[in-house]
Amino acid sequence: MTTQSLDILMQDYLRVEQAIHYLEANFKNQPSLDDIARQLNLSPYHFHRLFKRWAGITPKQFLQYLTINYAKQLLTESQSVLDASLEVGLSGPGRLHDLFVTFEAISPGEYKTSGAGLVIKYGSHPTPFGECLLAVTDRGVCGLSFVPPQQRPVALARLRQNWRRSTLVADQAATAALAQTIFGGVGHNGPLPLFVKGTNFQVKVWEALIKIPAGSAANYSQIAEAIGRPAAARAAANAIGQNPVAYLIPCHRVIQKTGVIGGYQWTPVRKKAILVWEAGQRAA
Repeated sequence: MTTQSLDILMQDYLRVEQAIHYLEANFKNQPSLDDIARQLNLSPYHFHRLFKRWAGITPKQFLQYLTINYAKQLLTESQSVLDASLEVGLSGPGRLHDLFVTFEAISPGEYKTSGAGLVIKYGSHPTPFGECLLAVTDRGVCGLSFVPPQQRPVALARLRQNWRRSTLVADQAATAALAQTIFGGVGHNGPLPLFVKGTNFQVKVWEALIKIPAGSAANYSQIAEAIGRPAAARAAANAIGQNPVAYLIPCHRVIQKTGVIGGYQWTPVRKKAILVWEAGQRAA
């Protein structure tokens, strides 16, 4: 997929986001597809075409995937898959685009020095879920967040805070190829490495998240059980909320037992959109 294609999908996502906001505000009225299209200033035909292009599914399927009943069904269907994947670890072919990752956390000594001597290159790129800020080191991806252009300074300040003693360098060219690999389906020579900074507990939680296959979902208690801390579901939820690498560490695949999608540091609407998109990829 080309950068131009990702730009189109990003523009489509902005309409998808509007649609989800409208549905959340008006779900009691059961708006029709015509109603939603009208809110987006699109004809039903163009609304249908946009969704097919973005998600690979129809608007009707899109609406179904946004319900709590679907979320509950997803948790049920994922149970056996999760049992296996959480035991055996990563499986490349189970990820979108046959993408898989290796996972490395900084050492305790490196944690104390907050990345002293480390060079981090960063750039902003289009994705199917809006613009992202991507940060990489020689040891792997250390940051990925979904950031509207007006919030770039805030996201960059957060990156600087997390890696206080490192050197940050703006380098679009250095991150462009990785963005294409992650979101455009362009092949990568070997596993895609991640390099993260977190406490021992956080790292264990993030490792468990990576093992959730695309098109599946887990609840917070399952993640706590997967790391051997069954009573720590709330602490696991807090660690999930501190995930520094969106999408590749798929915290969006963790939802509540009740089927409620729940919070997401890059907005709950985007979390729903990513889950819908992955459902479309699975159904395609």
